[in-house]
Amino acid sequence: MNGTSASVTATEPASQWVPAAWDDFLRLSSHPSCAKTKGYYFNSQMRLEAMEGSAAHASAYSILILTLALWCCAKEVAMVGLVNCSYRKVGVREAQPDISYYVGSRAALAPQGRAIANLDEVTPPDLAIEIADSSLADDLGTKRLLYEELEVAEYWVVDVSQSQIIAFQIANQGSRRILVSQVLPGLELSVLQAALEQSKQVENSQVVAQLMAQFQRPREA
Repeated sequence: MNGTSASVTATEPASQWVPAAWDDFLRLSSHPSCAKTKGYYFNSQMRLEAMEGSAAHASAYSILILTLALWCCAKEVAMVGLVNCSYRKVGVREAQPDISYYVGSRAALAPQGRAIANLDEVTPPDLAIEIADSSLADDLGTKRLLYEELEVAEYWVVDVSQSQIIAFQIANQGSRRILVSQVLPGLELSVLQAALEQSKQVENSQVVAQLMAQFQRPREA
């Protein structure tokens, strides 16, 4: 495999960032042994990350999707959400966030079909989310730089163990911490964190019921 670390094989995916040529990344990421991995490529390095399978990760995943859907419905914000969608700049970079969103007038720009989203043909999502159980350090480090290069408007890292959302607004290939979403205007991240923490104590239906009451707004006459 030209340009690829000798430790990376089709039967032993790269759980860390390792040097790799683009063609090697494509070959390895499409190998059957990597069917349950997520693929990333950045700065001529690749990472094939095993999909998280813990109950805690799955619970955070479902609560986050439910909460954002409820908020958008209550605030009448158009939104298209995609799970594990890969975004590819051919030959340069690729990312596969756990969840990504196109919001507002850009909802109509969300990629469709069975092909990987080609960033030469589609725009990047407004929001990319990584749910971190064992990958927190990388999600906050190299992946954040990758999403800066992809020019998503906002990037969230969900720390499952702490029920914490570490969010960044991205502009001009740089990022800064935020406590209130800019792509979902007015949504305080503390609300999502509270829902994540509550879901550890009560069933999802109770969490959703409280969120619905919290998000509901009076109808204008």
